[in-house]
Amino acid sequence: MEGLKVWRLSSSIARPSNLRQLFGLGTSSGLVRCLDNGAAAANATNTRLPSRNRRASTSTSTSTNTSDREAVRAIRLKKVEQLRSKGTEPYGYKWDRSHSAKELQEIYKDLNNGEELDSESHHVSIAGRIVARRAFGKLAFLTLRDDSGTIQLYCEKERLLNDQFEQLKTLVDIGDILGASGSIKRTEKGELSVKVVSFSILTKTLLPLPDKFHGLTDIDKRYRQRYVDMIANPEVADIFRKRAKIMREIRKTVESRGFVEVETPVLQGAAGGAEARPFVTYHNSLGRDLYLRIATELHLKRMLVGGFEKVYEIGRIFRNEGISTRHNPEFTTIEMYEAYSDYQSMMDMAEEIVTQCALEVNGKLTIDYQGTEIQLQRPWRRETMHNLVKEVTGVDFTELEDDLKVAKDVVLKAVGLGLDSKDKSSIEACPSLGHLLNEVFEIFVEPKLLQPTFVLDYPIEISPLAKPHRRHAGLTERFELFICGRELANAFSELTDPLDQRARLEEQVRQHNKKRAEAVSVTDGTGEQKNIDEDSMYEVTLDDDFLTALEYGMPPASGMGLGIDRLVMLLTDSASIRDVIAFPVLKISQ
Repeated sequence: MEGLKVWRLSSSIARPSNLRQLFGLGTSSGLVRCLDNGAAAANATNTRLPSRNRRASTSTSTSTNTSDREAVRAIRLKKVEQLRSKGTEPYGYKWDRSHSAKELQEIYKDLNNGEELDSESHHVSIAGRIVARRAFGKLAFLTLRDDSGTIQLYCEKERLLNDQFEQLKTLVDIGDILGASGSIKRTEKGELSVKVVSFSILTKTLLPLPDKFHGLTDIDKRYRQRYVDMIANPEVADIFRKRAKIMREIRKTVESRGFVEVETPVLQGAAGGAEARPFVTYHNSLGRDLYLRIATELHLKRMLVGGFEKVYEIGRIFRNEGISTRHNPEFTTIEMYEAYSDYQSMMDMAEEIVTQCALEVNGKLTIDYQGTEIQLQRPWRRETMHNLVKEVTGVDFTELEDDLKVAKDVVLKAVGLGLDSKDKSSIEACPSLGHLLNEVFEIFVEPKLLQPTFVLDYPIEISPLAKPHRRHAGLTERFELFICGRELANAFSELTDPLDQRARLEEQVRQHNKKRAEAVSVTDGTGEQKNIDEDSMYEVTLDDDFLTALEYGMPPASGMGLGIDRLVMLLTDSASIRDVIAFPVLKISQ
């Protein structure tokens, strides 16, 4: 390979000195595993770090760990200089691979212990990161990992040419990315190996990997340095491979039903389609504020107005709100809209998407999530919000009159015992019966919905984009899907009446501005102004262009948004949304 120095193993028998020194393993006898905590690198340049520093990878002292890391980095920088001084570029351009580790494991799964295949047809070339190495007698073993798995590199020290053995001893560290070629051998102990005849350093690493036995266990650091997390904990990378499978299966499922994928703007003039605090930016050339989208809904509906009948978008959504195990400021959804259908058809679609993804990732419809067995077999339970609230609390909202104060008294009498002050305040602050019903549902019912459940027919006050229910006044044709006490999907029979839509959105703006004004005017009793709700302080404006589009006519339609991050959490048994987002938003590291 041009620009790369290849170290070749000779077939002649050489007798170089102590193999243990090759890998910085000391002089004691027996099988030794090198964890690359700094000592091996120091030995390689005849500079031994103090023993306490070799143990620093298990210490909780940040300063000690940083000191050790910098010492290792300084040593490895010298190795980079040494490589270049010898005419070898330590950051290669290319390596021609014939197989992945997994492919070799599959092809040679029937090779017997102790058997070796030396013919040209069994000459292979692989590349990956060195994650472990050990020495025993006259043999050296390196574990190479690529994105498919691991395989062993089998090196016989006698076969090294000239000073190549010394170069290997002083220049190769755990963490380096190597290319290697050779024949196939299965050791007496049954380990499939590449019997190396040539190899090259493709990338020289400057920082040591985490201690093998302790790994990268600091949760915050795992999220901040996901690249190290995936090296130290290969199962983490498996989550993102499963996520890719889920995305692929979602597309396959909806497109098999004739849906067309489209793209809509991320930067928008008005933040619409949901009630959420947006991120605001300023466009210099246009001289105006723009918002990162909080939903894809309104532009997808414009596509229906324009003549598309089945559209969907998988896209990033941005909301300038709180962070928790369920919430990240940016997250991924699929939103889809189908002309000439209602919300019943979207229930079927939700079932189809989730079950097909479960089968693709787990091969079954009974899964375990954080110790709870979840049954995904269809059909799933479908029940109204009114009935679920009555079932859990005993309060029948259909029997309550329009007097909001009386309704609150009934609710607090039924559920007030043991209610914490925050939930009690939320109930007392509800501005309408619809808000009160939803608040009671969220506090008492939602956490109990462990098995897949469609919650139907939401109040009109909290559903400004949904069509009025055709049989029940004051309700809408809307459902939300809950699994494990978490909302997974939200869907409507879409509102197509432009006058009704304008009136509802205007009312939503009025309610928000009223809440915003109240938040600004509240004082803490000393005359000083006190902000009680930061999330209410943003400005809400009408998307007049969307309302104009509706006046050109949108066909009857159903629409659904499904949270992909939460679906991945469910199907990979991940406790936090940060576990399924490769690079989640975090607080500034101190």
